[in-house]
Order: sequence, then C-alpha cells, then structure tokens
Amino acid sequence: MRIDVLTIFPDFFTSPLRTSLLGRAIALERVHINIHDLRTWTHDTHRTVDAPPYGGGAGMLMRPEPFFEAADELWPAQRPRTLVMTPRGRPFDQAFAEELVQEPHLAFLCGRYEGIDERVHLHLATEEVAVGNAVLGGGEVAAALMIEAITRLIPGVMGNEHSGIEESFSDGLVEHPQYTRPATYRGWSVPSVLTSGDHGAIAAWRYRQAVARTRLVRPDLLRRDND
Repeated sequence: MRIDVLTIFPDFFTSPLRTSLLGRAIALERVHINIHDLRTWTHDTHRTVDAPPYGGGAGMLMRPEPFFEAADELWPAQRPRTLVMTPRGRPFDQAFAEELVQEPHLAFLCGRYEGIDERVHLHLATEEVAVGNAVLGGGEVAAALMIEAITRLIPGVMGNEHSGIEESFSDGLVEHPQYTRPATYRGWSVPSVLTSGDHGAIAAWRYRQAVARTRLVRPDLLRRDND
C-alpha cells in the first residue's frame, strides 16, 4: 500500500511513523508513507497557503492551489482514493478501516485554520471523513489515527493475525474483558471460567460480556444492528 499525506506540518508525523506497529509496517515495507509539505506548491516569498474567506467570517481558509498543484505533480496519471479530514464527513469506524485497507493507494488532505476551500472538497477529494464529533486544530491528528487503524490490518503487520479479528467492533460489539497473570492481584481474581480450560464456556462468557459491555457503554452499536 502507498499512502500520501498533504500537510503544512510534515514534522507532526515524524514520531508516529517510527512507533510500534506503524513503524513495523514501514520497516517491513508493507506500506510506503510519503509526507508532503504543501508549502512546496506555493509561489510567494512567505509560502502562503491561506486567505480570508469570501463573504467574510472568522479565521482563514486554506487556498485550493497548493492542493491541486500537488495532486497534479504527485499523481499525474491516476488519482488515489483521496480523503479530506472534516467534522462533517463520513464517520470513520472499523468497517471503514477494513474497506480502506483494500486500496493500493490512499491520500490524506490535512486542513488547518477554518478549513479548506470547498473546491478541494468537490473536485479533488474522493470523500470527506470525520473521526469523531469534535473539532480538531487540523487534519493531522485525524489522518494519523486513520493511518494507524488501516495499516495494522495489512497482512503481516500484526504478530498474531487473529488480533485483527478478535477485537472491538470486528463483530459489531466492544471487546470483552481480558485478564493475564497473576491470577489474583490485591484480592481481585480472574473469573474462574477463563482458567477452566473449557473453550466453549469461555467463548460463551466472552460473548455475554461483550454484549453487556456494549449495552452499557455503546448502546448505539446495538441499536444500529436492529435498524
């Protein structure tokens, strides 16, 4: 997989790209991630990427030219699936990550200030994506979150391939409680079913716990299944 990121803060990605599974994916060449400084495609002394919005309003908007000129240079033949980070976009979830990991080439457009000129949304981005019901200072955090969620699903990245299956949201539920050694700690003991060796009983317990926890902390997931 190839991933391109357009941003005015390329240094933001230095640490995430070297850390944990994402660093492993890059080292194993399962994914090639290219961070591009949008200011490369500016043409004035101050390397300006923003301007006031037409019609007035607070803040500044990112201009369209650097995004389109970057796309023309980076992807002259075929545009990748191009995602722009915005609170109004399609909610990002595990199913979306599993969809995107099938793509050979992704691009992330990271806005700042009050956002990006609408023409980038309409004529360059493939789709708009939101990572939650909150406004961030820019698209870099959202892009990094999505890249980590996607790349960990690439075959060979996780040490245990079952880890991507037996986790929260893979079956529409949050994950069941998990325990490890010691069996008793400060008077708190691991549920006896988990040490019973009865795999059928363990699977049933885990499912009941996942349903109960989902009902408690994410009832919206259960409602979605019933729609």
